Amino acid sequence: MIEIIETNSPEETEALGKRLAAEATPGQVFTLIGDLGVGKTVFTQGFATGLEIDEAICSPTFTIVQVYDTGRLPFYHFDVYRIGDVEEMDEIGYEDYIYGDGVSLIEWANLIEDILPDNYTQVTIEKNLEKGFDYRKITVEKIQK
Repeated sequence: MIEIIETNSPEETEALGKRLAAEATPGQVFTLIGDLGVGKTVFTQGFATGLEIDEAICSPTFTIVQVYDTGRLPFYHFDVYRIGDVEEMDEIGYEDYIYGDGVSLIEWANLIEDILPDNYTQVTIEKNLEKGFDYRKITVEKIQK
């Protein structure tokens, strides 16, 4: 299943994240793909809201994973942009998170494709400045290996 959503404001991008998280189930993994400055953090903030998390959400760029356990499900937010080697994921207990009872969202997941689970939801965010500064094309696709 592929769904393509066009948003024209950060609020619309955030609302999509909120909707997807509201439907999320334990053990579900979402991957988030997009260039720097495309709106991944805005999407993730909405995602956390959809999980009923009221903490401030920021990108875990230097810690690789940030855990939020105050919502309806535990939320494991990964940012693997700075990862040097996939083995670093083993060191942080990656599998304990993605095969756990929470919901995982992995930014820059294309960098660790080899270790992604067999089933996940890929969210790709793209800009098109010809359609406006805040325009985003967001593709949501269920992946089954």
